[in-house]
Order: sequence, then C-alpha cells, then structure tokens
Amino acid sequence: MHSKFTVRNFIGFFGLILMVFMSCTKVPSTELGAGLIPIIDGVITKDTILDVITDTYMDNDSVRVYENDNHVLGAITNDPLFGRTSASMFFEVAPPFFPYAIPGAKDSIRVDSAVLILSYKYAYGDTSAPLRLTVSEIDPATPLNASFNYAANYQAAYNIRTKGTLADPVTLFIPRLKDSVINRYERASHQVRIKLRSDVARRFISIYDTTSAYRTDSAFKSLFAGFALSVDQSAPSNALIHINLADTNTKFALYYNSSSAGATVRDTSVAYFRFNSFSGGNANFVTRNRVGAEIAKYTATTNKSDSIVYVQAAPGSYVRVRIPGLKGLSNRIIHKAELIAEQVPDDANIFTTDAYMAPPRYLLLSAIVDTIENRKYNVPNDYIFSPNQGPNKSNFGGSVLSKSVPGYARIAGYTFDLSRYVQGIVTRKDNVHTLRLSAPVNDSILYKDPYPQVSAVQVYYLNPQDGNDVATGRVRLGGGTHTRFRMRLRIIFSRI
Repeated sequence: MHSKFTVRNFIGFFGLILMVFMSCTKVPSTELGAGLIPIIDGVITKDTILDVITDTYMDNDSVRVYENDNHVLGAITNDPLFGRTSASMFFEVAPPFFPYAIPGAKDSIRVDSAVLILSYKYAYGDTSAPLRLTVSEIDPATPLNASFNYAANYQAAYNIRTKGTLADPVTLFIPRLKDSVINRYERASHQVRIKLRSDVARRFISIYDTTSAYRTDSAFKSLFAGFALSVDQSAPSNALIHINLADTNTKFALYYNSSSAGATVRDTSVAYFRFNSFSGGNANFVTRNRVGAEIAKYTATTNKSDSIVYVQAAPGSYVRVRIPGLKGLSNRIIHKAELIAEQVPDDANIFTTDAYMAPPRYLLLSAIVDTIENRKYNVPNDYIFSPNQGPNKSNFGGSVLSKSVPGYARIAGYTFDLSRYVQGIVTRKDNVHTLRLSAPVNDSILYKDPYPQVSAVQVYYLNPQDGNDVATGRVRLGGGTHTRFRMRLRIIFSRI
C-alpha cells in the first residue's frame, strides 16, 4: 500500500508551518527574567531603546562602619581610574572584667611577649605587594566615644590623635594571612599577628594591676585608650585588607610564665583582652584622593551626557541617570523595561588594576524625588522592601553579572527591572524621576509601598550584607553616549 502523504503534501505542510513562525514577532532575550508575554493571539510584541543622560558625582554622604562590620585597613597607591585610597583603624580592647589581675602569683610572673591578633577576612586589590603597618597608641586626651558611630569619610572632623608607636613597622605579606597558626594556646588561621615591643608587654603584664589601670574600666581607658593602625602611604602597596573586630579571632594576647606559691616548675600562660562590640569604641576611616585619576576628568556637572561614568563603593562616587524619553511615551502594555549598564574595560591595565580591582558586588538604583535634599527613594513599584526578607534584589536587579562580549572574556554588567515604574508613567502619568546609581555600604532609603497601596514614607536601612563592604569595589561604566557599552533603557511592549 502506498502512503497518501506524498512529497508534495510534505512541502505544503512545511510551508504552512514556516508561515506560522514567520507571522510571529521574535522577542529577543532580556537581561532579567524570561516568559515575557502570555501566548495570546493578536498581540504584536516590539522593543525599543530609550537614550539616557548620565553624569558622575562625588558622594559626600556620611558612611559609617559599625562594630560588627568588616573594617578595612590598607592603601591603594596606584589606581589610574579612581586614584588613591588609604584606610586606618582605631579601636579599644579591655580585660574580661574589672577589677582584673593577671592570673598567677604576682611576684613570680615573668614577662614573655604581647601580640596584637586581628581576624583577617579577605583582601581587595593587588595582594602581591606587602603592606607596611604602623601600630600606635591612641592618645588618652582624645579617646574614642564608645556610644558614637564615626563617619568613615570625615576623619579630620574628629581629631583622634596618637601618642607613639607600640611596635617597629610591620611588613605584612597578604597571601600568608590564610596560613594556620598551631600552638599550645590555639589552632587558628586567617590572622594578622603583630608582636609589640617588650616594654609594652611589661606595661600590661607587670606594671598595670588592680591598684591602677585594672581597677576600673574608666581607669584603664585613662591610661590606655586603644590601638591605632595605619599603612605607610609611601610604600608601593595596592590593597585593602578586611578585619573583623568582633570576631573571637581578634584579641590582644599577653604571654607570661609564673609559678604557684612554693612550686619550682614554671608554667607559660596567656591572657586575652578583646574588643567589646557593646562598650568598646571603634572608628574606621577611609580617605580618597582623586588627583590625577581619570575619574577627576568626568565629574564636572554639565547637562551634556558623559560617555563614561564611574561608580565607587562608599565613600566613593555615584551616577545620575536621566531618561527624558519617558515623558512622551504613549500608553502601551509594558512587558519588560530594564536599565542596562556595562563595564568599559581599561585596555591599558586589563591584566593589572582592571583585573584585581573588582567591581562592586551590588549597585543600588534609587530615585531622586527631592532635588534639594538629594535623598534616596525607592524606584516606585519595582524596588520592594519586605521587613522580613529585605529588598527584592533578585527581581529588581543590581547584583553584578559576569558577561562575555566580543574581544573580552569577562566584563561586569548590571541590570534593573523598571517595568512597573515605566507602566505607571505611561498609564497613570506617574512622575518621571531622575535616578541615582550607587554602590551602598551602610545606607538608608526612603521607601513607599507599590501602587495601589497608600502608606506613609518609611525609612529602611541597608547593611553590607545587602550591598558592599566599605571602600570595596569600583567600576567604570559606559554612559549614555558611549559607542559600544552604552547605558540604555530597553523596553519590550505591545500596542494597545
């Protein structure tokens, strides 16, 4: 029996299928999400690109590093795009209680050594060059205020002085900080260990006692106001290390040996002083110097859109983004509207600073509602904050994405979903806002619930877990007029 499905029938059937596919409008892939439109006959889906106007601004908002946050210490002396950075730390330590005495028979105690131990978390920058540290003592005449949170970018305003060094300059080799430390007192790793001078050890082990420094907390602080750590700016260092003071790996260790009354065998012991996150003062200061850096050429405030823009983690810089085309956009169904920002690689330093000065792990896109106060508001209807779960970063966007483009194996990209914000503009004639692109650390945002909910403006706080560690991350992005890596608003829509 011969089949009735002949070659001519097959050609006709194939042609019919081809016509069906050709009659459908192709929807290109997007940066965020999938499944853009429902399968509904008669809906023609299109896309368009709106130009954006971009400018770089220095961010002068106060940045605070809290007790449990990672602190930064180090220096970046050679970043051709963003300039120089220095970071110093000030903090108090204290015995476990007051009045306090070094355990053991006092007359038999012999001094061994004093070691400042810091909990090392990770490094940012070029770890091949060592850091040259200076450990000093805070002057009791300018003590830290334990109840005050110091702004990281305003060190000069506080005038915290030092009164002398406690150790010879220390050369710190960053790759070795992950090494294990195994002795009779602990088994640990990821420590910065700084041996202090012998006279410092004698002071804390033999001289201080319950009649003087160890009598009360206030008596101790009046004689020892804490440690100050800084980095030699003349050394060719190019990295910041992250230290956590509240971690149990951070301590001031006093090693000594003693014998009990009448005993002939001496035993070596250690006493630990620690930073107290509830009652201990601390300050982490970060200074930026952009003289001679590329960013200094692009921070003039003009109405002309910059082709290159710069975002640096606080205390750093941010980008103002304006989208004038939204005002005249006709009513339509918005399936997806996304702001796309891409890194412009630094070809001259692509295997050096561009490789190890990583982009911020998160950028925040916020709205500027009040141009006088210039405070951050959530992008209406798209940036949604839950008291239990925090911001909807996975849906709204902002986390750094690694992208491969012709000529570059890897660049950073950031994408933000503005679909509901744009829909409100074209349908309800909502306000068009100037937007602000920043790399937050500890920050706050004025928040209003999405339409149609009616609520008062609330203040929500962001922390490093929602954003970035202080001074960590910088990226050069294509602006609104860049020829290849242009920042843009892409809209996928259907006519009504």
